[in-house]
Amino acid sequence: MVAGPLVVIVGETASGKTALGIELARRFDGEIIAADSRTVYRGLDIGTAKPSRDEQAAARHHLIDVVGPDETFNAADFKRLALAAIEDISARGKLPIMVGGTGLYIDSVIYDYQFRPPADKAERERLDALSVEALQAEITARGLPMPANALNRRHLTRTLETDGAEHSKSELRPNTLVLGLAPEREVLDQRISDRVDVMMAAGLIEEARRLFEAYGPDVPALETPGYSALRQYLDGSLDLDQTKALFAQNDRYLAKRQRTWFKRNNSIHWLPQQGSAEKAVELTTTFLHTK
Repeated sequence: MVAGPLVVIVGETASGKTALGIELARRFDGEIIAADSRTVYRGLDIGTAKPSRDEQAAARHHLIDVVGPDETFNAADFKRLALAAIEDISARGKLPIMVGGTGLYIDSVIYDYQFRPPADKAERERLDALSVEALQAEITARGLPMPANALNRRHLTRTLETDGAEHSKSELRPNTLVLGLAPEREVLDQRISDRVDVMMAAGLIEEARRLFEAYGPDVPALETPGYSALRQYLDGSLDLDQTKALFAQNDRYLAKRQRTWFKRNNSIHWLPQQGSAEKAVELTTTFLHTK
């Protein structure tokens, strides 16, 4: 079965991915698949820069508000749902446009990641009770390959509970165009700072308070740049200015990690600093008319 066309837009947080995705959806009769590990959670709206109601009305979005903050969701779940969304969008004669900054989610689809089997609860509990040294000894006794980071408990545990199985991936998905946004560092830093102010004005503090009261402070879904900073504000550890500064700093760290991930990908067509939307339209037009 021949893969239908897929356009992918990647980049750091606050790089303009949402606006570009909506523009391409408007120009090419497309629908958007959000590839973001936090916008899948219901209720995490302002703090994750989830596309607004107006933005979602401008272009149909998929894989937003999929699960509750207290539910588990991982890259394998995303891949399964994203592939179904791509098939559905294509079957209706629309162009699927995957937009996001969660590199593992995106790569799971475009490189067809084959994930290791999920953990068995009883086995995970047994392994969690062992020391790093005991985990290493069991790996050696079973003749399994020692993970690259042999001091990382999570890596050691996953080696044992999957019997040494590794993730695997294929070549880039056929009929796929990957576009990348990479604003200059100073521009991105300013956008991040400005966005923090906008989020605060939009009611982020109230949203965070509601989420922490409903789900507690330790829900993994709330481990994001914004909510992590707001947790310290709500417990009195930081004042508002300190909170905003920490939020922006956390976002910049996230952007750096995203930049590192995507820069390794030679399949990405990086868009110019000026005229990125026009270049994206040009590349997409050529892509769709040469298939």
